[in-house]
Amino acid sequence: MKSYFCTLFDSYYLSRGLTMYRSLAATGADFHLYIFAFDDRCEKILKQLSLPAVTVVSLREFEDEELLSVKPLRSRAEYCWTCSSSTILYCLQRFGLPHCTYIDADLYFYRDPVVLLEEMGDHSVLITEHRYSPQYEKAVKAGIYCVQFITFKNDAYGLKTLQWWRDRCIEWCYARQEEGKFGDQKYLDDWPERFKNVWVLQHLGGGLAAWNIQQYDVREGPEGLVCTERKTGHTFLPVFYHFHYLRFLTDGRIELGRRQLSEAVKACFYQPYLKELEESKRRIQTLDNTFDPHGAAPPPSGLKPALVSLLRKLKGVYHIYYLDDFVKQYADHGPYH
Repeated sequence: MKSYFCTLFDSYYLSRGLTMYRSLAATGADFHLYIFAFDDRCEKILKQLSLPAVTVVSLREFEDEELLSVKPLRSRAEYCWTCSSSTILYCLQRFGLPHCTYIDADLYFYRDPVVLLEEMGDHSVLITEHRYSPQYEKAVKAGIYCVQFITFKNDAYGLKTLQWWRDRCIEWCYARQEEGKFGDQKYLDDWPERFKNVWVLQHLGGGLAAWNIQQYDVREGPEGLVCTERKTGHTFLPVFYHFHYLRFLTDGRIELGRRQLSEAVKACFYQPYLKELEESKRRIQTLDNTFDPHGAAPPPSGLKPALVSLLRKLKGVYHIYYLDDFVKQYADHGPYH
């Protein structure tokens, strides 16, 4: 089964997007990826890279009157959220695909995601739950489901659901909670009841992230990474991890987020991913070294950030490291092999 994916990012997320692509290709998947380049520099570099099984779509080709009418009213992040549904619809209509899966640029694949697509069977839409750990439950605010890996078939049920979602995102898509809405994500909460032929992914390997990884033990086995659900003892193979909270700072440090992360998780997931990001950065900067494709931001300063850092240290969730030190520290997985 050939899989069709689409994603979007700009030049300041380019190292993540390239790393996501490289991880997908490394699984041996039979796929085609449509990348929506959200600035001219990103488009230029992607076309110079000439990545196999990739079609680069520019904003000039993609944006229509409805999207352009709301673009000035949204932040950069909000506009990206606004466009996620439209990228899928564009691919289904413009390229006549039988199905298309939107994937976030900060995913990393460990196995061919076709196993997730095959699970949906005859259903027309596939959605993935956040599966929050109890201490990080945010479904009321951020939604039950995550727009990280979402599939629509090019059939009546899939198109009806997708068009409804796009229309809602055009109407309202902001980074705040308002009347039961939040970004593009809360719209999904009632889809299993609102629409027909919607499948909720059951495979625990699809959707690992900092907000749920506390529920699993991770180790390296002969077949690669292996996870075990602590509550049930169920063992499964990771398909992808969502590195949503990862941030780069201009002083050479990284932030892994504000969730509890075990030493095994940092060694098995974050250390290899950071090495891959650095390799993607080097590859990008052979073509253009005038910017940082990690999108590093200045470190926060002042009393409030200092107090937040102190609180995080007390809670054991202060995951800020110098990048080089972190990569060296977790280079040897030791007992996680």
